[in-house]
Amino acid sequence: MTTTNGCACCDAGVLGRRGLLTGASALGVAGLFGAAGSADAAAKAFRIDVHHHIAPPAWLDALKAAKLDSPPVVNWSPEKSLEDMDKGGVATAMVSPTTPQVTFLPAAEAARVARESNEYTRKMADAHPGRFGVFAMLPMPYVDECLKEIAYAFDVLHADGIGMMTSYGDKWLGYSEFQPVFDELNRRKAVVYTHPTEANCCVNLVRGIGPVAVEYGADTTRSIVSLIFSGASQRYADISFIFSHGGGVLTAVAERLQIQMVTTPPFKGKITRAQVDHELNRFFYDTAQVSNALTIETLAKLVPTSQIVFGSDFPYRTSEETAAGLAKRFKGRVLQDFERNNAARILPGVKRV
Repeated sequence: MTTTNGCACCDAGVLGRRGLLTGASALGVAGLFGAAGSADAAAKAFRIDVHHHIAPPAWLDALKAAKLDSPPVVNWSPEKSLEDMDKGGVATAMVSPTTPQVTFLPAAEAARVARESNEYTRKMADAHPGRFGVFAMLPMPYVDECLKEIAYAFDVLHADGIGMMTSYGDKWLGYSEFQPVFDELNRRKAVVYTHPTEANCCVNLVRGIGPVAVEYGADTTRSIVSLIFSGASQRYADISFIFSHGGGVLTAVAERLQIQMVTTPPFKGKITRAQVDHELNRFFYDTAQVSNALTIETLAKLVPTSQIVFGSDFPYRTSEETAAGLAKRFKGRVLQDFERNNAARILPGVKRV
């Protein structure tokens, strides 16, 4: 792979091994998705953003019909993503729709919207070689439809991974109902990026306070706990899980998981501190909205720095401010690993620097 300034950035990027568009067909698709952005900025970029949201037209139409749309998703465009990436030195954004994805739709409609959205994302990535990677959306919680979309996403669209919610209604990722989906993802040694949402149990708990304030962080940690203490994450040992926002409230409750949970019923004698630590230490955690000193420095003490990956939460936050926050707290190789190398380890086609 050709590099720029010693960095494997945008010349091939995540998509370099795939059949990228050429000639007139490339120009045609590029026209649909706008200009490629600043060539100079792209050449200097090196970060990989694993937490970057997009709004495929089919998904946006479904949101609007259900009155679930919001200004950030309505106003999104590929050009705005590229602009943010160029300002923040992001070479490649691994993109996925945010909550609620397609959970509000019946099975057949969820499958259609997920399929059309994934096809759109693949075309957008092909129109901007190396700039976008694909975290495909699944029609969760519908298991049969998900299995079909997994096959299509990986075998036809060559997705880089899967983008999921942390819960679906009243079920978290460690629940047995989702085992067929995760067994297949485990067989494929997939990257599974997760984004928080609000569970059925926890809507409008505090009057006037939306779920983004507390519930998103709590739901991320609930999903982590469900995976570990159900034994699911041990079963899915070949899945590379990425949890948003530094694992949510994980740093605040870690000692409870490591000590209290393993020394009292029902888990005493069934799971050990070493097993809990092993799972916590193998998961990946992104930096979106946690690049402040209090959270990111605590996370870096709880888990190995090899497990922290760059995430911006665009369009809700920017890659530039995330990068600035990290640069205040980390230097040298550790910072470089956060910004690129840790994600590159689990994303085929991307090289570490």
